Amino acid sequence: MRLLKLVPDNTNIKFLRWRIPFYVISCLLIAASWALVLTKGLNFGVDFVGGQMIRATFVQDTEAPVSELRKEIGKLGYGEPVIQRFGAPNEVSVRMRLPEGAAQDPALSDTMTRNVVSTIRAAHEGVRIDGVDSVSGKVSGELFSTARWSLFFAMIAISIYIWIRFEWQFGVGALFALVHDVSLTLGLFALFQLEFDLNIVAAILTIIGYSLNDTIVVYDRIRENLKKYRKMPMPELLDLSVNETLARTVMTSLTLVVVLVALLLLGPQSLFGFTAAITLGIFVGTYSSIYMAAPILIWLGVTPASFVPNESGSERQEKVARGEV
Repeated sequence: MRLLKLVPDNTNIKFLRWRIPFYVISCLLIAASWALVLTKGLNFGVDFVGGQMIRATFVQDTEAPVSELRKEIGKLGYGEPVIQRFGAPNEVSVRMRLPEGAAQDPALSDTMTRNVVSTIRAAHEGVRIDGVDSVSGKVSGELFSTARWSLFFAMIAISIYIWIRFEWQFGVGALFALVHDVSLTLGLFALFQLEFDLNIVAAILTIIGYSLNDTIVVYDRIRENLKKYRKMPMPELLDLSVNETLARTVMTSLTLVVVLVALLLLGPQSLFGFTAAITLGIFVGTYSSIYMAAPILIWLGVTPASFVPNESGSERQEKVARGEV
C-alpha cells in the first residue's frame, strides 16, 4: 500500500529568502496586538472579575441539561453564563458576571440572582438550588495575577532549558517565538472581545507547549546540520533544516487542525474561545518556528563554529605532532 505524502521528499523551499519582510510583519503584528490589549482591553470572564455562582441539582434527571440552561439564562440579557458540571452528573454550577453598576448598587446583583433562579425553576420541575455564592473581585484579581505569572515563568523556564540544551542564542530565539505566539493570541481576544477566562489561560499554556515542541524539533535538526555542514552558509543551512522537518510539521499541524475545526463548528459554545485560541496557536506556532526562531540565529551570530569545542594548548600540540594540523 502506497503511503500518503503531503510533503514530497527532498523539498527545497527557500524560506529564509523572505525572512526580513516576515520579521517586519511579525513585529508590527506584535505591536498591534499589545496596542489592542492596552486600548480595548480583554473581556475578562467571571474567573477574573468576580460574579455570582448558583449551584443546582436536577433531582428528577440523571444528567443536568447544560445546553438548555445556557440558552434559557442567556435570554435574560445578563451575558453568557459559565455552566459546568461538578460532582454528580445532574449537578451544575452557573457562574454569572455581575451586572454593570453592581459595585455601587448591590441590589442589581440580587435582582439578577433572583431572575436566574426563577428561570431555572420555571423551566425545570424538581430542581433544587443548593446555594448562591459570590466570587469577590479581590479573589478574582489574585487569580488573574497568578495566571499571568504562571505564563511568564513558564516561558522563562522554557528559554533556560533551551539555553542549556543548545546555546544561549537558541534560548533567545525560542523566547521571542513564544512572545510572538502569546501576543497574537491576546490580540485576537482583544480584537473580537472574546471572553478571557481560566480556560484561555490553559489554551495559551497549550500553545506555548506546542510551539516549543515544534521549535525544538527544528533547532535539533539545525544543530545536527551545523556539525555536519561546516562550510555551508547559514541561510542555506537553516533552509535545509526547515525543509527536512517540514513533513513532520505539516502532518502534526494538519491532524490537530482537523479536530479543532470540528470543535469550532460543532462543539459547544463554552469551548469556542478555548478552541479558537488553540487553532490560532497551531498556525502562529508553526509560523514562528520557521520565520521567528530560525532566522534570529543569523542575527545573533550563530555559525558552524558555535558547536566546535575549544581546544586546549596540549590538545593542539598533540594534533600538530600527529600531523593533523
